Amino acid sequence: MAIGGIIGGHHRHSVVASRVAMFAHLLFLTTAVLMLVWLLRFRGGINIQSDDPEQIFNVHPFVMTWGFILLIGEAILVYTTIPMNHRAQKMVHMLVHLVAFILGVFGIYAAFKFHNVAVVPDLLSLHSWIGIGAISLFALQWLIGFAVFWMPGTHEHTRAAAAPVHVAGGLVIFLLAVCAAQTGLVQKSASATPGTEARLINVTGLFIVFYGVTVAATVMLRIATRYQ
Repeated sequence: MAIGGIIGGHHRHSVVASRVAMFAHLLFLTTAVLMLVWLLRFRGGINIQSDDPEQIFNVHPFVMTWGFILLIGEAILVYTTIPMNHRAQKMVHMLVHLVAFILGVFGIYAAFKFHNVAVVPDLLSLHSWIGIGAISLFALQWLIGFAVFWMPGTHEHTRAAAAPVHVAGGLVIFLLAVCAAQTGLVQKSASATPGTEARLINVTGLFIVFYGVTVAATVMLRIATRYQ
């Protein structure tokens, strides 16, 4: 009876985790579309080569949302949503994170280029501090993860001991990136046209938060299956 309860609990948590992950995918798509509508409809478009500083800047929220935050979340969800063996899941997890980091660096480059063209000082806002901190910690997390979980010669006991720290650290960095997005959207909302644009920015921010919460919830449910 006790064994049956454990198996049943494990199954329930797995099913719930899968459903929450699917909801996260829906939030992913919704957030991506909302961000694109905002930048194209209200901010004049996205073009890193433009002579218009605003179009250059728009690359930053576009890439940091689509290419950094949302991709990090999808990389985290790999273990719940992709039906492959564990090693293949780890490979996809690592590669998607690498793509997210490269795009994140490009997004930061776009912000610095905008500052240069618009003659605006760098790194003055709380948003910039949180964002630089998030991507720096992300790079460190990726390098440590690669060294521990992919480099040959690492003892299995070391990997087992490092895994909970890696998961917790990754989740904290992901949520820090979500916080960076919120502070950035608050800045833009303050200067946005009152009405439709301001509401769209706020709704987009809420969906980013919802996405972050559902990704975190999926991780917690997946962890819970191990202790049933």
